[in-house]
Amino acid sequence: MGKADLRIDWATHSAAKYAVENWHYSQRLPVGKIVRVGAWESGRFIGVVLFGRGANNAIGRDLGLGPVEAVELVRVALTTHTSPVSRIVALSLKWLKAQSSGLRCVVSYADSEQGHHGGIYQAGNWFYTGRSMGSVEFFHQGRWKHNREVTSGAFGGVKKIDYSKLERRKTLGKHKYLMPLDAAMRAQIQPLSKPYPKRVKQAMAGVQPEQRRGSTDPHAPNSTTGGMP
Repeated sequence: MGKADLRIDWATHSAAKYAVENWHYSQRLPVGKIVRVGAWESGRFIGVVLFGRGANNAIGRDLGLGPVEAVELVRVALTTHTSPVSRIVALSLKWLKAQSSGLRCVVSYADSEQGHHGGIYQAGNWFYTGRSMGSVEFFHQGRWKHNREVTSGAFGGVKKIDYSKLERRKTLGKHKYLMPLDAAMRAQIQPLSKPYPKRVKQAMAGVQPEQRRGSTDPHAPNSTTGGMP
């Protein structure tokens, strides 16, 4: 199969929301300020790559980076497509760097609780630096939520809740990957690199196909232009 006519551009909030809710296992758009990069193949909208601060407001502090120098890749939400995911991510990074003066590093995590090991990052030659610290999650309103959602009183706008009665679990920590965006940062990160983790059974394999409705979905955004957010 030949190389697809792939184009990267800004995506609107509504397009990003649709992609995440239909084509990502979490089905949730991250909170906070998000940079939305969209992908199109032959004019057909195929999804988004989203960047933000994630759960850590000081995401680059351990690398000596300030708040505008590091960002997290928080979602890759794609429907059926021809281009390799690693290529879509790589072009999204190139686009982001060109539009973001001062950005030096992108961080991303692969959730082993969902059976993910970071294959798309390995294919893109990201640096693997091990697992992040584990955390406590609480089961509420049909899903597991990070402990920060409890302590911040963010359960659906409820400011006070007796979370001591909620079911809880300890997570193993996520696989952490880094992508330096300049030579000096690459030299700094390279000594931190560890061997890539091996592929594990995809825990979400049974539900992901249902979340990828594909181009036949009449409600999917199909604009040939991205549109500034």
